[in-house]
Amino acid sequence: MGTEDGLDLELVNRLGESRSPYVRSHKDNPVAWQTWGDESLQLAKNHNRLIFLSIGYAACHWCHVMERESFSSPEIAQLLNTSFIPIKMDREERPDIDAIYMNYVQATTGSGGWPLNVFITPDLEPVFGGTYWPGPNNSMTSIGTSLAETTGFKDILEKMRDVWAMQEPRCRESATEITRQLREFAEEGVHSLRLGEKNEDDGLEIDLLEDAYQHFEKKYDKIHGGFSTAPKFPTPVNLRFLLRLGQLPEAVKHVVGEAECVNAVGMAVNTLRKMARGGIRDQIGYGFSRYSVTKDWSLPHFEKMLYDQAQLLDTYLDAFLITRDPEMLGAVYDISTYLTTPPMAALSGGFYSAEDADSYPTHGDNEKREGAYYVWTRKEVRNILGDREASIFGRFYGFTADGNVARENDPHDEFISQNVLNVRTTPGALAKEMGLPESGIVSILKEGRRKLRDHRERLRPRPALDDKIVVAWNGLAIGALARTSTALEDIDVEKAKECRKAAEDAANFIKRELFDQAQSSLYRVYREGTGETPGFCDDYAFLIHGLIDLYEATFEESYLEFADTLQSKIPEAIIKSQIKLFHDPNGGGFFTTTPSPSLLLRLKTGMDAAEPSANNIAASNLHRLASMLDDSEYATLARETVAAFEAEVEQFPWCFVG
Repeated sequence: MGTEDGLDLELVNRLGESRSPYVRSHKDNPVAWQTWGDESLQLAKNHNRLIFLSIGYAACHWCHVMERESFSSPEIAQLLNTSFIPIKMDREERPDIDAIYMNYVQATTGSGGWPLNVFITPDLEPVFGGTYWPGPNNSMTSIGTSLAETTGFKDILEKMRDVWAMQEPRCRESATEITRQLREFAEEGVHSLRLGEKNEDDGLEIDLLEDAYQHFEKKYDKIHGGFSTAPKFPTPVNLRFLLRLGQLPEAVKHVVGEAECVNAVGMAVNTLRKMARGGIRDQIGYGFSRYSVTKDWSLPHFEKMLYDQAQLLDTYLDAFLITRDPEMLGAVYDISTYLTTPPMAALSGGFYSAEDADSYPTHGDNEKREGAYYVWTRKEVRNILGDREASIFGRFYGFTADGNVARENDPHDEFISQNVLNVRTTPGALAKEMGLPESGIVSILKEGRRKLRDHRERLRPRPALDDKIVVAWNGLAIGALARTSTALEDIDVEKAKECRKAAEDAANFIKRELFDQAQSSLYRVYREGTGETPGFCDDYAFLIHGLIDLYEATFEESYLEFADTLQSKIPEAIIKSQIKLFHDPNGGGFFTTTPSPSLLLRLKTGMDAAEPSANNIAASNLHRLASMLDDSEYATLARETVAAFEAEVEQFPWCFVG
């Protein structure tokens, strides 16, 4: 038990010490934020306070909302500073900690997201958590009826303060029990699969592919594409699985069904087409937003994430190679341009993490709005394009005089009279409607996009850039651009060279700035110099994946050698490769992190989500390296990695389609 708190602790905000743009953006809050580390964790023990851990990322819209409403409030700051140890964290720097407490919030509330806010004991065990809670400066005009939406953050803080003061033993007991359940859940599915307990002939059945297909077929939105209601996420891992079904050997098609394999490709391509025409795509610039608020892809949350661009580039490329559809190729050009040009492309090599959802409407404004860089009033477009061209442009992209964002999707009144560009017709159909040649319509639309893009680049402040270079996400981008360069060699030589150069520059930057050659180990993040956080399993797996793709695109052996070094099974103590750091020699597969006293759990997951699982990619890497290097040990490790998750795969095959 720690000392009595009283007035013996005066915290000061220490976020100016951080390199993270997200964390540093809270350095002027009245909340006396600490950073995660031995010193702040010891403070919680010494003063016996609950830790209030708030996790987010720079491009997160609701993170910014909560910062304005709550973390800028002196009233909230007083509560946090005197009764808790408040810690702010960037999920992109510490995905290991984020995953632990996200599992807790999802298990206890049924949903998750960011900002992720959790109250944890000085022993790091969770007591209570959630996502966005309204603050004293709440400006929402339409509040839902759920407890999470109606219970204010101030009320929650006061309740947690009082419960800890009066019922601490009960809190600790409950937190310990929850932690036990989380630990059991994390280990579920691998207890019976200790290495050596399975027969050589055991393995996953092809029938599981059919089960996964049937799952997606049942959830498929035949009207809008995708596999859920609102909100709707692109889920590139799932789309690539459906595209691959049509390309697998006849033995697979015999089990799944010829018609089903054709339908699988059709579902994926239609989803990609709906996305490419929706507001989730930046119709006059480049790139895709993270997800759609609406089921028809019309209204996104406007943040653009590197990991989405990289995976969607791979997915649209797959779709183009299968269908040769020009619309799929157009998306490939769009995303590859976004990745290889500023602001996402770093001049020194590598790719930055994200662009924010919020920005200032004009250079004279002092309040940011979501999507301000991307939305338009009909009057604005008329002033830029002229009446005739604006009428055609607005008809094509679904403009209305009152704006095309439904009232229920605008809780902060940010989209009044604003329009998000959505393709609502075709040039051919619009030409018939307007009595004009189709070529004339195409020309007007092309010129209109150019003029609007020029207008916003000149007169609108661009959303803030999260200029961290994250190894894992760069690995995904390196691989996608390398594949794109190969595919475009016979179509556009210059574009192919541009993609290949960007991929090589990124790989070389990481090797130069984020790779410790003496130990063969990676650091995770570069910003204003090499960060202190060691690489996690996904950093190794995704970068190895990208390097193998880059080797296949260039046949430059140094990339294959670098991949082998990072994967290495060399036993020397100094070597810290993926196998050495993360491999589970008893159960197979790879843990997310190395052991650490500041981690409540050490997770090992094979489920794909917004990003592919590190174990999915690691198994693929090992298989490819085994073939390229004629290495039987890599082949064995690949099989063991898959075997580690067989029990879970057999129960939920659609969660492991990567």
